[in-house]
Amino acid sequence: MNDHDEDATAEQLPVRERRRLQTSRLVQYLLLQALIVAACIFALRQSLPQPPAEYLVATFGLSERGAERAVTLPHFSSLRHAMDDPPRFTAQFNRPAGEAGRAWSVFLPRFTNGVEVAVNGAVILDSRRNPTANRPDRNTPEIAVIPASVLRDGTNTVSIRLFIWGPITGFLDRVWVGPDELLRPSYDLRTLIFVTLPVVFSSWQAILAVILGIMWVMRRHEPAYGVLAAAMAVGVGQAFLQTPMGETPFSRLNVILISSAPIESALVLTFALLFAGWKWQRYGWILFIPGVLLALAGVFGNQAMVRALFLILAVPMVGISLVIMAIVTARSVLKRQNVASLLLGCAVTIMLTCWIADLLSVFQMTPNRIFTARLSYSVMLVAIGAGLTWRFARALNEVDGFAGRLVTQVREAEEKLKASFVREEERARAAALARERTRLMRDLHDGLGGQLVSIVALSERGNGSAGIGDAARAALKDLRLVIDSMDDIGGDLMLALGSWRERAMAQLRPHDIALDWRAGTAQGLPVHPELRPWHVIQIVRLLDEAVTNAVKHANARRITVRIETLAGADGFDRGCITVEDDGKGFEITSDGAAAGAIKAARGLRNMRSRAARCGAELELSSCAQGTDQGTHVRLTLPHRFPDSDGAAG
Repeated sequence: MNDHDEDATAEQLPVRERRRLQTSRLVQYLLLQALIVAACIFALRQSLPQPPAEYLVATFGLSERGAERAVTLPHFSSLRHAMDDPPRFTAQFNRPAGEAGRAWSVFLPRFTNGVEVAVNGAVILDSRRNPTANRPDRNTPEIAVIPASVLRDGTNTVSIRLFIWGPITGFLDRVWVGPDELLRPSYDLRTLIFVTLPVVFSSWQAILAVILGIMWVMRRHEPAYGVLAAAMAVGVGQAFLQTPMGETPFSRLNVILISSAPIESALVLTFALLFAGWKWQRYGWILFIPGVLLALAGVFGNQAMVRALFLILAVPMVGISLVIMAIVTARSVLKRQNVASLLLGCAVTIMLTCWIADLLSVFQMTPNRIFTARLSYSVMLVAIGAGLTWRFARALNEVDGFAGRLVTQVREAEEKLKASFVREEERARAAALARERTRLMRDLHDGLGGQLVSIVALSERGNGSAGIGDAARAALKDLRLVIDSMDDIGGDLMLALGSWRERAMAQLRPHDIALDWRAGTAQGLPVHPELRPWHVIQIVRLLDEAVTNAVKHANARRITVRIETLAGADGFDRGCITVEDDGKGFEITSDGAAAGAIKAARGLRNMRSRAARCGAELELSSCAQGTDQGTHVRLTLPHRFPDSDGAAG
């Protein structure tokens, strides 16, 4: 059941039942979020493994603004921007005799922002040389090995100058001074968690930004992908930018990008709204006003102005965005009841809890200053990535299901089409048999039937055996023609013309008329795969009519038959058969009929009718006067013979 089905089912419930169901879902969701908050608080209160307590140095003398006093670490400084006169922490530690062979180090788990560590007056560490580690929201640890020439047995002095810049006050956590082999495991663990892991998350964030950007380019109708890609790109820029130490044009741009958290949070909030089905409104640009103001401060002001505005604009904007996201995702979970919305809601709760913990630390309401909002932001990205992956996998499943249904429908349609094709083929075969039967009946009736009637009439009148014999031979000739038309000649009309040539020569020989057979082209006539027997019989009878006219009416002495293939104007080859005689010819009227000869006129109409039934063109010319006497019959075959005999009806 999808979201729409669930919504439709919920809408069908009575109002009271629907409210009770929504209340039950809300209570379950809130209990889950409360459990997540409790788990986050429990995790944040856990301490990481620490070096041996015997090497802990917690009591320091603090020299600040010309005054000295004793403090116990961790210590929150009241100063901001203490770069020219930083607070100085001084303490004593003891190295037992016999430890000269072991390397000793100074380990600082957390501090804000930079430190300079000196042992017995010799500087062994200055974190300002690593600007990437001096961001106010970082928890970067430091460890410095004390040179053997500086350290001595007995009492030694360690002093720490705390350099503070940025929008928050300074902080120095407890310090350990002892053998390096005992301190370094804690340093490596903190480096893994607070240095390496964020870099890994940021790299993954960069890859995810590219993937989402590509998805947005390919699916412009879903702007949520593009907005989230932009948010991740801004976050990647913040993660890898260095803290500006001076007022230069490059540092201005650096400050603008580092302080772009309001723009990043506004983009993430916009993504959450779009993901929940919210349509972009014009007033949505209000979300980006704090980020734009910070950017303008960076362009036209200085770093101090940006730091001051960051506390006023950025921190509340991030909190407001998280609260709105929590509400939007909760509503989406209650409405849609899907995994993606639930994961996003849980991630927002985690990040909101960590953001509140960071805020309490800034206001010194918790003993340890450790920032976790940035790491939780990465957790939220994991949830978003998981949600989008789940959504993508679900879309793929829907596409696969649709494709499966489509294949089934196509297969069913194909089976129906095959069955329909078989029926149409059977119907066409039956129609073809019926047409062939009709053609045979017509041919037998027109040819053989007429000859048999003549034989019967001659025998009844007793006009002699000569006429009966001629009629019988004509009937036999027509019967052979009908039988020959049943042979499959494979579309090669030349085979049929070969048989016709033999019959024509047998017909002309008693009349002492010569047959001049000529092939104008090597292949004679082109092959027509669509040629049918009824085409052949129409052409053969047309030629028979031309030869019979020359024998009976023209007193011809020679008949010339020319067969050739001509190139048509449309680029297709066409066969051409020409029959010429040297007889006396006859006059042809304007409508193409023979003048004064009713029987000859009927024969010409039959010839034209047979040519039309085959789709051929018939040209007839004859001359009865002058030296150019004779008849010229030219039959131009079509490029493709028709499938049906239109003239036959």
